[in-house]
Amino acid sequence: MLSGLMNLLRACFRPRSDQYVHTSSDTGGRQDGLLWYKDHGQHVNGEFSMAVVQANNLLEDQSQLESGSLSLHESGPHGTFVGVYDGHGGPETSRYINDHLFQHLKRFTSEQQSMSVEVIRKAFQATEEGFLSLVTKQWPMKPQIAAVGSCCLAGVICNGTLYIANVGDSRAVLGRAVKATGEVLSIQLSAEHNACIESVRHELHALHPDDPQIVVLKHNVWRVKGLIQVSRSIGDVYLKKAEFNREPLYAKFRLREPFKNPILSSEPSISAHQLQAHDQFIIFASDGLWEHLSNQEAVDIVQNHPHNGSARRLVKAALQEAAKKREMRYSDLKKIDRGVRRHFHDDITVIVVFLDSNVVSRAGSVKCSNISVRGGGISLPPNTLAPCTPPTEAGRL
Repeated sequence: MLSGLMNLLRACFRPRSDQYVHTSSDTGGRQDGLLWYKDHGQHVNGEFSMAVVQANNLLEDQSQLESGSLSLHESGPHGTFVGVYDGHGGPETSRYINDHLFQHLKRFTSEQQSMSVEVIRKAFQATEEGFLSLVTKQWPMKPQIAAVGSCCLAGVICNGTLYIANVGDSRAVLGRAVKATGEVLSIQLSAEHNACIESVRHELHALHPDDPQIVVLKHNVWRVKGLIQVSRSIGDVYLKKAEFNREPLYAKFRLREPFKNPILSSEPSISAHQLQAHDQFIIFASDGLWEHLSNQEAVDIVQNHPHNGSARRLVKAALQEAAKKREMRYSDLKKIDRGVRRHFHDDITVIVVFLDSNVVSRAGSVKCSNISVRGGGISLPPNTLAPCTPPTEAGRL
């Protein structure tokens, strides 16, 4: 009976070829069912590998790797930009970030004529403000876009410095070799903003001292206002601007008490790290990976295998763990179609960036051809908004 139900659900969610398109700006990427991957590519500072597996009916994860010029002028700094955008409530915000964040970064880099923490901060702010403008325009026709948001993890390698910026709970992990032993240790580079972390709950209570319900334990999960796990994001305008927290927004998203100050923040945590000769690689991934693998497990998988296919290997390891937790075979999990698949795991995006110490330190001034790769998947055409149906509990962060 269960298998019959699963077959029926799979049929309901199977894409029609005339209704959906495969999207990727890079012809080197390949699609295998719900898995998109690019096993190997070359960026300014070394090699890279990318993979995306879809679980939601509409792919909510978006991602990109841009390498070459980091400004609007060829004379500006060169390097590599990596972005992982884990959307929730729909794909609109993560798609918007994919189209605008790097362009803003290039604009501010051109103005300052260098890369810096401030350039990255301004790029995040401009992206948030741009999406707010989009929501304002769309609100009369599609009010539910106010409840769509995205985590945003970005990395920039320029002139031997690695910048990591994050809102939400995606994660960047460095693999660093220990000279004495030869082992490669994991070092988490990103700060996460998820209410399950005690320090984040303390931060929320400090910012909202008059609201005892700012964080609520709901279904054994800590959520901001009982609605969302992340405390920082791009979008989620309904928890930032009171004028969007009203009808015709779905009642499940409307707060009983009006609020004056934003409940969520779009302010990124940004850090700068001087890369060292024994820094081997960085893993950028949405939380779908880290739900199933620890930092060190992920680093070990990358370190103990060839560079080629590293991201796809990490995705497979996470899916094998997801299958094991549900006491099913990995081969059976792979047969479950998108939509239904979300009950077993989240969308997962992984980008592994390898660091060639011979070129990292001088890559900022070396001119090279620009490379642009976007993670793929089954998705609606780029300018199409998702249907305005209530997101399921599984689909909310």
